[in-house]
Amino acid sequence: MRLLLVEDDPSMQTALQRTLRNRGMEVQVCGDGPTALARWKAAPPDVVMLDLTLPGMDGLLVLEKARRSGLRTPVLILTARGTVGDRIMGLNSGADDYLPKPFDLDELEARLRALHRRHGAGGASAPEPAMGGLRCDRESGAIHWNDEVMELAPRETALLQALLARPGHAVPKERLFELVFPGEADVQYEAIEVVVYRLRKKLAHTGVRLVTLRGLGYLLKAGE
Repeated sequence: MRLLLVEDDPSMQTALQRTLRNRGMEVQVCGDGPTALARWKAAPPDVVMLDLTLPGMDGLLVLEKARRSGLRTPVLILTARGTVGDRIMGLNSGADDYLPKPFDLDELEARLRALHRRHGAGGASAPEPAMGGLRCDRESGAIHWNDEVMELAPRETALLQALLARPGHAVPKERLFELVFPGEADVQYEAIEVVVYRLRKKLAHTGVRLVTLRGLGYLLKAGE
């Protein structure tokens, strides 16, 4: 999913970009209204996350101009303006959803994925990451084996999500560490090997193997 985050607070920009990238999304950021509108027109993303209080051009005006120019990208408004009146104004200006600050990151992700599904090109959504009988539910992030949810720890789920996103391809150990232990500077690098060991045991009955490629990282292989 390609996202355009329009937010003028640098710390919020950095935090959201890092978090959503760790959850498998591509995030482009900008901090003012005119730039946001120009980027939106030049390369329409899958979803726009739009703050309302922006330098250069208010977020509502950005949204109104985008809609008038024919841009139909779904928009999730993120703002500290949380009154009912503000929400109505945003929705009337063409927003698809509204999430007041502060917000829960899991809820944000769920809303973004819901918007992406509902507004997918031609009503079709991209196939879910899968290999063999394993698949990752795009909405919840849960891992299914033959249509039953697997009982995995959060770090095991994060690791398997990353590997399923690139089936048959090695994912570097460094990248996996960033996804499984985001922002945890006190965790030792070797901790990823513990998560790999535990996940490998839980995959033993599935026919999908978690393979170590020395110097390259880890990958999933089906069969054999």
